[in-house]
Amino acid sequence: MELIDRYLALVGFGETGWGALLLSASAMTLGVSVCGFLTGTLLGSVVTFMKLSRYIVLRWLADGYTTVLRGVPDLLVIYLFYFGGSAFLGSLGGLFGYEGFIGMPAFLTGTLALGVVSAAYQSEVFRGAFKSVAGGELEAASAVGMRPWPKFRRIVAPLVLRYAIPGLGNTWQLVLKESALISITGLVELLRQSQIAAGSTRRPFEFYLTAIVLYLVITWASSIAFRHLEARTMRGTRSSL
Repeated sequence: MELIDRYLALVGFGETGWGALLLSASAMTLGVSVCGFLTGTLLGSVVTFMKLSRYIVLRWLADGYTTVLRGVPDLLVIYLFYFGGSAFLGSLGGLFGYEGFIGMPAFLTGTLALGVVSAAYQSEVFRGAFKSVAGGELEAASAVGMRPWPKFRRIVAPLVLRYAIPGLGNTWQLVLKESALISITGLVELLRQSQIAAGSTRRPFEFYLTAIVLYLVITWASSIAFRHLEARTMRGTRSSL
């Protein structure tokens, strides 16, 4: 019991507890993950249109994008965005007479890096979902004279989303785990806060164990949300036995 009391005092919300900081860092992890995932969704949609284009150059560019981003370590992508963005901001500041170092904002770096990487995976999810849409449904929409945008909004997008949700759930889990890498830019997310607390108290086991639990809680809640969303999109369809 004494060991448990000491642990609760360490990660609790008392005067010497780190609970509030850990929860704040968890919110930061969730925030950068959501922003990165949504950025990847937008970019991944564009890449998907390129993959499905009738122009071979666009298909080559999209295939090259997904091949490179899925083959390069995510940490390198974060470094490129951070140092490349900082160099760009430094050059921009030099135009106005500023000669110091201008660091790329850590949250923006994480959002862009996670978005660019996840877009490579999400584009494959969307492409596979589009291929699963029955051609007869698209032909029926064209047969009644439906224009391209209404057909996309009413027919294509809902059906693609229905088939894509399971894959998007897996991609979200990857983004959530990769968000821990953003700590190298100084963003105080869950892993970084755990490192700070462990270094300050010299009790690494307790804080890293707590970080594991918090990551699992976020993952568990996310899984429930995606299952609920999948059930809603499948409403009205007949399940095959």
